[in-house]
Amino acid sequence: MGGWRGSPFPVTRMPPRAPRSRAVGYWLLKSEPDVFSFDDLWAAPERTTSWDGVRNYQARNFMRDDMRVGDLALFYHSSAEPQAVMGVVEIVRAAYPDETAFDGNDPHFDPRSRREAPTWVSVDVRATERFSRPVTLPELRATPGLEGMELLRRGSRLSVQPVRPAEWEIVRALGASSAAPPAGPRR
Repeated sequence: MGGWRGSPFPVTRMPPRAPRSRAVGYWLLKSEPDVFSFDDLWAAPERTTSWDGVRNYQARNFMRDDMRVGDLALFYHSSAEPQAVMGVVEIVRAAYPDETAFDGNDPHFDPRSRREAPTWVSVDVRATERFSRPVTLPELRATPGLEGMELLRRGSRLSVQPVRPAEWEIVRALGASSAAPPAGPRR
C-alpha cells in the first residue's frame, strides 16, 4: 500500500545496487482505493509517491531484492468495487527504509524495525499512464493468456507481485481498449 508523505525523519540509505543486468521488470502493486487510490497518485506532486506500509516479507523481498528503477507496475485497486487495474506506474527510486515503520503514530509502525537495520522498505513510484477504463478482476480471469497470472491464483494475497512480460502486454492492451469485452463465463 502506498501513500504520499513529507516525512520529517532523516533517511537512512540502503547500500548501492549493482547496475541493471536485466530487462525491465514488471510488477503489480495493490492498494485499497479508500486508503490510497490511483486518482490520489495522479493528483500527487509530480504524480509520485513512496510505496510504503508493505508488511509482508515476500512482498518486501520483491521490493528490496528485485525491483529496479525503470521497472513498471500495474496499479491495482483491491478490496473495492470493482477490483481492477487502473493504470501504470514506474519505479523511480529503488528500495530504501520505510519511514512509517519508525513512526509510532503511523498505522504501519513496527517497534522491532531499527534504523540501523531496517526490516521494511519503500520504493518511489510515479504514475505514467491512466487506463482508458478499469480492467476488472472478472475480465482478467476471463482473458486468455492470463491463466497463470499471480493475481489470479487461488489464495494469492501479496500486495507486490511479479507480472510476466506476456501478461503485461495483455493487460496493457485491455487497459488501452475503449470498451470492456462482452460478459463471458467466469473461470
